[in-house]
Amino acid sequence: MAVILDTPVAVRRAAMDLLARREHGLVELGRKLRQRGAPENLIESELARLAEEGLLDESRYLESYISSRARAGYGPVRIREELGQRGLPRDRVVVALDEADIDWADGLREVWRRKFKSLPQTPQEQAKQARFLAYRGFSLDQIGRLFRGRLDE
Repeated sequence: MAVILDTPVAVRRAAMDLLARREHGLVELGRKLRQRGAPENLIESELARLAEEGLLDESRYLESYISSRARAGYGPVRIREELGQRGLPRDRVVVALDEADIDWADGLREVWRRKFKSLPQTPQEQAKQARFLAYRGFSLDQIGRLFRGRLDE
């Protein structure tokens, strides 16, 4: 049976249910509440209340998301794009990526080691490896330094 989100209490309860599962950004949580049929005016007021109470915190969401995706083997380029698609301001995302205590070079090295295990021997192999690593979100500069053995520079 679908829950009707026509009161502030119902909208708040639905938002809290979503936040209990994982952190959300403001835009993403608003979108999910709209998909569940909540009216715009109730969404805005309840999300503002949740933010005031510290239950909805985009900084915490950014930190959690970046950490999770980095552990899954994704690089900063891909993470930045994913967060942009989730409605977070690019400047806040860039700052959060810079402040994240993540060794991107080590992450790149680990992703490459798990997938390929050895340096490419032909231009075709190098292109294949570079495409995969770029898809995972690592910059071409980082990938080139990995192939040259100078990733830590």
